[in-house]
Amino acid sequence: MRGILLPSAHAASARKLHSSFYSRGRKKHQLGLVFSIWASGSTWASPNFSHRAVVDWQRTRRRSMSVYTLNLRLFWPLVTCILTALLLLHQYIFRAAEDQGNDCADQGPGAVTLFKYILAFILCYFFIKYCSTQPGTARRGFHKVPEVHGKSGVSKRELLDDHYERHVRLSPHVLGHSKAHVAKLVSELVRVGRTDVPPESSLAFRGDFIQMGSSYEEHKVGSPDCFDILVPLRAPRGLKLEAGVCTGKPGGAPHCTLNTPRKAEWTRRHKAFMDTFMHLNTAQSVYRMNPDSVQRWFYTATQRCLAAVRYPFEQRCSLSLSLSEEQQVLLRLTPRSDYVCCHISMGIRLIPAFPLGDGAFLVASRQGQRGEDLWTVYFPRQEQRLLAWLKGRLPPNSCHLKCLQLLKEVRNLSGETLDHQSGIEWGGVLSSYALKTAWLRLLLSTPPESWEECNLVDRLDDLLRSLRESLQSRALCHLLLGGVNGFLPDSVVLPKLVKETVPANLWAEFSDVTLDMVSARLAYSWNHLPRLIRLGRPQRSSLGRGVRCKYIDTE
Repeated sequence: MRGILLPSAHAASARKLHSSFYSRGRKKHQLGLVFSIWASGSTWASPNFSHRAVVDWQRTRRRSMSVYTLNLRLFWPLVTCILTALLLLHQYIFRAAEDQGNDCADQGPGAVTLFKYILAFILCYFFIKYCSTQPGTARRGFHKVPEVHGKSGVSKRELLDDHYERHVRLSPHVLGHSKAHVAKLVSELVRVGRTDVPPESSLAFRGDFIQMGSSYEEHKVGSPDCFDILVPLRAPRGLKLEAGVCTGKPGGAPHCTLNTPRKAEWTRRHKAFMDTFMHLNTAQSVYRMNPDSVQRWFYTATQRCLAAVRYPFEQRCSLSLSLSEEQQVLLRLTPRSDYVCCHISMGIRLIPAFPLGDGAFLVASRQGQRGEDLWTVYFPRQEQRLLAWLKGRLPPNSCHLKCLQLLKEVRNLSGETLDHQSGIEWGGVLSSYALKTAWLRLLLSTPPESWEECNLVDRLDDLLRSLRESLQSRALCHLLLGGVNGFLPDSVVLPKLVKETVPANLWAEFSDVTLDMVSARLAYSWNHLPRLIRLGRPQRSSLGRGVRCKYIDTE
């Protein structure tokens, strides 16, 4: 009868309906299993997950341990193989179900074909993802600070902090002991060389010394292995020297000359001194102090003083004195025991100088040719006062010193991959004093609260951008020589001779091709910082021992 089901027919219909739902549920379960594995693998390989894993690992392990990162070269082929195996397993199960005579209408070829297309698309996606994850494929702009850097998912801030602790930061304990030992040795040297009675026919030590350079200004990188000491000299009694600005080389840092007054009676009475230390300038009828003669005398005088104080110091370290081709006096200390800074060999550059007034000094110029008798102005007292004033207005957790140290490290790492000639040009343009000048200008032109520790990457990015803008404009003006009025605090007092000079461009001697090369290289170094760090210097120990930096941190 129509519309009436017998019990046997009702049972058969129920079994058929149950088989249909069971088969459909089994297919959905298999499909859900594949997508669950794929979703978990994607989550595992996502940058956020890797970032959290690295952060947790760094918090639980010591800084000296290496950080484990996910190797995507092995992960993506492994996921591809797993999904291929799942696809073959599904095909086998489907054929086995067909062989059993399951004639359910829901097991049509449409769902199976769609499922195969989805799996094929997933396999192609993983293959393309694997091919695209090659080193250096991520392109970043110079002005934008990316949050995540590299395949490991480590942010640039974490990368800089880790490298700073391993290679850049100096041990305060080792640095303090090194400075104390250098100060003790130099103080004995200048004490022996000092004369209470002004000399009549020779130069003499004034009796004091001035510590200058990055080791004393707390922005030295790598290792406390080099120190700069300014040794003021005393001219003979009755000799009056007048400093004059040399205008023969416009554009660059101005040089000075030390002249005697015209028709001076002192020069005729002390002919031996004039023949040894001074040259006659026939055009102006004046005598000029010769830097090479002063350097040779200073080397000989330092040798005599070192012989007088050598014995008590050589019980702990060996001392050697040398005069370089650039007429620089270098005192080397090689330790004999653990007393001297954990076996760190140190070099002390002893720089003779004549006082100019108001804390400024005249130092022999390295850029002057033979016979020019040129001197360069150094401002150790002014820079110390400026740094102290800046430190007083910056927040307690300021990152300004760390920013300059990391900038020097970027310079050093990038310079190690250049050839000899390109490395000379790179180090000449980005000298330590040029980087320090750009850093001080940025410090004076930005609000103090912007230099908090959390803004390190932003300030370093600003510093690099300002350097590139200066390179493109071909000018980096000296901060003190002919600087802008009102830019410096009132505590920084300059001599009258310096105030009247024209602004000095530190990059005037370099060609446009060299400046363009440095600008492009600087942008490349910042954008590919992880690669430079991987190819950089070997890891130093916690005591501060490392490879000595080849860039001089003077002035």
